Amino acid sequence: MIKMTNIVKRFGAQTVLSEVSFETKYKEIFGLLGPSGAGKTTIINILTNQLSQDSGTHAIGVTPFETGLMLDEDGLYPRLSCIENLNVFADIYGMPHKKSLEVLKSVGLEDAVKKAVNTLSRGMRQRLALARAILHEPKLLFLDEPTSGLDPGTARGIHRLILSLRDKGATIFLTTHNMDEAVKLCDRVALLHKGKIVEHGGPADICMRHNAMKTVPDLEAVFINMTGTALQ
Repeated sequence: MIKMTNIVKRFGAQTVLSEVSFETKYKEIFGLLGPSGAGKTTIINILTNQLSQDSGTHAIGVTPFETGLMLDEDGLYPRLSCIENLNVFADIYGMPHKKSLEVLKSVGLEDAVKKAVNTLSRGMRQRLALARAILHEPKLLFLDEPTSGLDPGTARGIHRLILSLRDKGATIFLTTHNMDEAVKLCDRVALLHKGKIVEHGGPADICMRHNAMKTVPDLEAVFINMTGTALQ
């Protein structure tokens, strides 16, 4: 679904991505883990053609119309209601407005249909941004730290929805620095440190490879042992 090969990206004299290469499979949740500033969002911006790389190649196996985005900047219209925000995009996609209501219900916002975005809590805005990203049933979904700053209950609800989307056939590219989230959701992960992929594979497999006791430790401990850097 996604292939990135030897990507290099610089901002001035700073190299933020150095020879980054990875592939994702169809119908999997692929997690990109790393601390803030590691380059996770830059990778998404390159894959979605919001940034150009300095060298290397990348490709995705779907059209832009078949891609959904939930990024740090939610891009919601603050004075419009939840349903009005989704209806704007339903019109763009040529979809009936009843789909907007269905998707709001799927993220638990059926009681906030007429609430203006500027009155919503952070968790509600996150769920609305996710609703907008999945409105057109994309085959590839980019989620940039989708549960960052949310309470555990709201995060669990988003986790259930992400898993259901994967089960329905979507490929999901997820960035996070939450170890528990990665282990619960991801089929495979890559660890990004200072712009380089330092390890990749199944979460449990990575733990096993880096633990002499052959038990499954906390993945964050593996990251610290490999790089000397915590994820949060």
